[in-house]
Amino acid sequence: MELRINRRTLVGLGIAGALAASSFTLLKPDTGTASSHREAPMTSGDPRNDNTDVYAFTSPDKPDTVTLMANFIPFEEPNGGPNFYQFDTNSRYNIKIDSNGDAKPEITYQWRFQNVDRRGNTTFLYNNGPVTSLNDENLLFKQRYTLTKITPSGSETLVSNGTVAPSNVGRASMPDYGTLRSQAVVGLKGGGKAFAGQSDESFFLDLRVFDLLYGGDLSEVGQDTLKGYNVHTLGLQLPKDEVALKGDSRRNPVIGVWSTVDKRGPNGFVQVSRLASPLVNELVMPAGLKDTFNSLSPDKDAGIPAVVNRVTDPELARLLQSIYGIKAPATPRNDLVQIFLSGITKDNGPIKADLNSQTLNKDAGKLRLSEMLRLNMSTPVSKDPNRLGVIGGDPQGYPNGRRFIDDTVDISLQVVAGAAQSGKLVDALAAGDKVDANDKRTGGTFPYIPLPGNVSVNQN
Repeated sequence: MELRINRRTLVGLGIAGALAASSFTLLKPDTGTASSHREAPMTSGDPRNDNTDVYAFTSPDKPDTVTLMANFIPFEEPNGGPNFYQFDTNSRYNIKIDSNGDAKPEITYQWRFQNVDRRGNTTFLYNNGPVTSLNDENLLFKQRYTLTKITPSGSETLVSNGTVAPSNVGRASMPDYGTLRSQAVVGLKGGGKAFAGQSDESFFLDLRVFDLLYGGDLSEVGQDTLKGYNVHTLGLQLPKDEVALKGDSRRNPVIGVWSTVDKRGPNGFVQVSRLASPLVNELVMPAGLKDTFNSLSPDKDAGIPAVVNRVTDPELARLLQSIYGIKAPATPRNDLVQIFLSGITKDNGPIKADLNSQTLNKDAGKLRLSEMLRLNMSTPVSKDPNRLGVIGGDPQGYPNGRRFIDDTVDISLQVVAGAAQSGKLVDALAAGDKVDANDKRTGGTFPYIPLPGNVSVNQN
């Protein structure tokens, strides 16, 4: 299958940039504040600050808006009570937006949480009767939040006393969880919406990729490892002009999106988590760089040769060659630089080198290589979406933002093996991990992500 990428489908999908010549001293993260991503060494001890996935897409039912979403707390077992899952009250959760290509946030949306716990010494229960609304007296524990919009000119409180949708305890406790979800969606000034609460884990894949890439012979595939688990979600639906450069999404449709968590330490808040495109830290960064990468802001990426070198000469391509005999494409991998660090800038044909042949975001200022999830907000919503996104002929899909249907594992394996460079899918990886969709369907209205489950994972 040929990969067809042209200016109309990908205009502004990314922004060209040149690697800064200056060197940057590799940061050494404090072990007490290291990132909690499970793909990094120091992650498993603090799951509330573990950023699992970031999504960015044009809202299908409100195409004048964009939906941005970040998930946290991996592997939430639905029956994991009586102390169910919650956001960290000692942390700041952020969704950040770069609209001018300098890899720094022009806008930060920041959540802070506080607990409302009425259990005291009288009960161990999360609720002591059916919960039919977020204000139900039977709900004994809940979280509230403040949502703030931060720009260079100052900050604005968007939500001062929002309520987090609770964990889905079960049918007896929460007979109509959909109502609780709906009540947790808050309207914002200017026509936007916000949401915080538990959701289904919508990332689908077979995690046996770590067993020598699916058993060394592609025999360990077809099992959705994350089926049945939940996560905690922060979501925004915003008018496109609100997040675009100069407030003009028609002339400046490109934004870069990423999410971070800042945790309070003895010397103030420290960034302990960072996520944008899926699987970058997991499958691109080596073990010794993972915690450092999670502590960086994107504008620092270009100054660290180790970060860029892992993209231009990826380990995964060499593993595919040694294990499966799939010849690794020639290096340096400038096709991957476009996908992960600069955005795709080629007019016609497959993604190849020559990053500076054109500058698609002409209103942008400084352009800098950086790992962000880039979205062209002017790309129309696909009438016939393809799970392989751009390489499947669907310009709205990953790596042009990310939707819930995008099969980011199969896409990533294909592009690392050379699909974007050659212009054709790699036949040997055509089946991928054989997990092609989430087990639950995406909703039709914000926040779109499916409701959380309440059945134990070992019963699925």
